[in-house]
Amino acid sequence: MRDSILQWLRSFVPQRSVVDRFERMRACVGALFGILLTGLLSVSILPHEAATVWLIAPMGASAVLLFAVPASPLAQPWSIIGGNLVSALVGVSCAKLVAEPALAAALAIALAIACMFALRCIHPPSGAVALTAVLGGPTVHAMGYGFVVTPVLLNSFLLLAMALFFNNATRRRYPHAQQNEHRNNTHGTADAAPTARLGFSHDDLDAVLRRYNQVLDISRDDLEEIFLQTEMEAYRRRFGETVCADIMSSDVVAVEFSTELAEAWRLMREHRLQALPVIDRARRVIGIVTKTDFLHHAGPHDYLGLGDKLRAFLQRTPHTHSIKPEVVGQIMSAKVRTASVRLPIVQLVPLMADEGVHQIPVIDDEKRLAGMVTQADMVAALYVNNLARASAGLRAVAS
Repeated sequence: MRDSILQWLRSFVPQRSVVDRFERMRACVGALFGILLTGLLSVSILPHEAATVWLIAPMGASAVLLFAVPASPLAQPWSIIGGNLVSALVGVSCAKLVAEPALAAALAIALAIACMFALRCIHPPSGAVALTAVLGGPTVHAMGYGFVVTPVLLNSFLLLAMALFFNNATRRRYPHAQQNEHRNNTHGTADAAPTARLGFSHDDLDAVLRRYNQVLDISRDDLEEIFLQTEMEAYRRRFGETVCADIMSSDVVAVEFSTELAEAWRLMREHRLQALPVIDRARRVIGIVTKTDFLHHAGPHDYLGLGDKLRAFLQRTPHTHSIKPEVVGQIMSAKVRTASVRLPIVQLVPLMADEGVHQIPVIDDEKRLAGMVTQADMVAALYVNNLARASAGLRAVAS
């Protein structure tokens, strides 16, 4: 009995926060910045009269959401504007139509929640707005429906403007719009991306959320991203910390910006490569050239006379000036994905499986080319890791 009571009491203790000091300080400074400027601007805009309400208390609760949890669906622009607007309208109407304050307050809160559900703008501080409209006293009651515009909408718009500026200035995506980006494959077919076929799907998540049937204070795309990152962490734990340096090819065939096209093509054929990293004199990666780049610039879109077109493209123009590309730097892709020698190979799986990247240059701490990781290297590494785990499991059973 005593243990049960202690366990019940411990359930009231909040979990330890995983938010770092910078994020906590960012939220505090944001709320200070938002409320201060909202109050000062409201005072300057509204008439200077004793009966004027220039800042309402629910804005403090809105500031907590907009600056401390800007990713929450409850803190998005439509939530604060729509929620505060409809709640103020409901609150003023209940105050005018219901004489009993307690009943008017209860009706205002209930109807405000119903309207926010219907308009998809749930914002908890809006409940306080509805309550303020009912119990705000003679000053608020005398304002009538003017209370909806000033100070409610004015305060809401000003605080939202502060949140838009401050959150983006401190590198927090706001508005935190729902992304709804499906992991489609790169071939334009109806199949899901390879990693999506093995893990949970969008439909799986939707089905669980429907069964859960509660409002979550987290956006759906953030929830999915957390699940995906959790899967990645589990893969890393199972497969160990195999990094790019463990599986990369270190004897890499590379070219420079000024390498002639014919020479680069010869290297590809001689070494049976699909791509060549392009480096500068300090061996820093500045691009990558693939067979696709050659074919694209040669222009064999109809595949007729492919060999002749490619030979003409590779042949150097004898003139001083030419409109045709002559060196690798003119056809390479400058936006090249690279990986650090210390990067766990598990983090390359989505890039190679879903985005169709076949090879990734590996760079050292000084950003110099150190090796190359291909899809074949990844398959071999994952196979060996799985084989090692299976062998360890069999030895454990045998012992």
